[in-house]
Amino acid sequence: MIRSMTGYGRGEWSASQRKFTVEIRSVNHRYGDLNIKLPKTMTFLEENIRDYVKAKVSRGKVDIYVGFESHSKEDIELKLNTALADIYKEKLEEIQQRYLLSDGVTLSLIAKFPDVITVEQTIGNEEWLWSLLKPALDHALDEFMNMRETEGTILKNNILQKLQVMQKLLEKMKKQSPMVIMEYKQKLESRLKELLHDEEIDSNRFAMEIALFADRCSIDEEIVRLESHIVQMNDILSVGNVVGRKLDFLTQEMNREANTIASKANDIEITKAAIELKNEIEKIREQIQNIE
Repeated sequence: MIRSMTGYGRGEWSASQRKFTVEIRSVNHRYGDLNIKLPKTMTFLEENIRDYVKAKVSRGKVDIYVGFESHSKEDIELKLNTALADIYKEKLEEIQQRYLLSDGVTLSLIAKFPDVITVEQTIGNEEWLWSLLKPALDHALDEFMNMRETEGTILKNNILQKLQVMQKLLEKMKKQSPMVIMEYKQKLESRLKELLHDEEIDSNRFAMEIALFADRCSIDEEIVRLESHIVQMNDILSVGNVVGRKLDFLTQEMNREANTIASKANDIEITKAAIELKNEIEKIREQIQNIE
């Protein structure tokens, strides 16, 4: 299966008044770049997530956001800072005595001061938390991978269509290529007759000139290699899996052969076809940048 490098998925899982939410999104990247954002109290789960996702995703810049909500009393702990409360009480009494105030120091007054009583979230052990997080991660990954595969299929079909266009252009070149030599032969013979008038043309030198021209402008090897690259690309697309780098390499080779054809062509029709060929290769290259 061909997969795109762009995708999005979201998953949730609730149990025992606790809920994990996972969002995964990715864009194109030459390599695999995984960024995970967890609640500060759960950073120890990062390696679990990283190993789990990397087993399924090879390329792309992937961002994973993990949210956690708890409505369980077991996860909440109130902490009293007695040292801070003692200082507040001491200073309040000092103010009372200094200014002869009648109001006494009360519990509600001290409790209002910041950091005297703090609320902290208690976290369970790693194995238990992972058992809650994993179902949410699985749901997000399923949605994420389905989106990647759907877009990958679209990219694959688009590339296959462009490969067909390329093959037709190569067929056109193969038909036109022999005509180039024939036309050159006729033009050269006509020109020599004009220059030599009634003198006889040296058939050996004439044949040698034609052979040299044919060798210089021959594009047979380039066409054969391009057809081979097209077959290879079709095969790779049919097998699927992680193929982006292989396809990228093939487009570079295709472009090299097309450039050679364009430089060797001595015919306007072949030149036009070579330009169209390069245009299709560039379109394929752009699409391949999206493939994992």
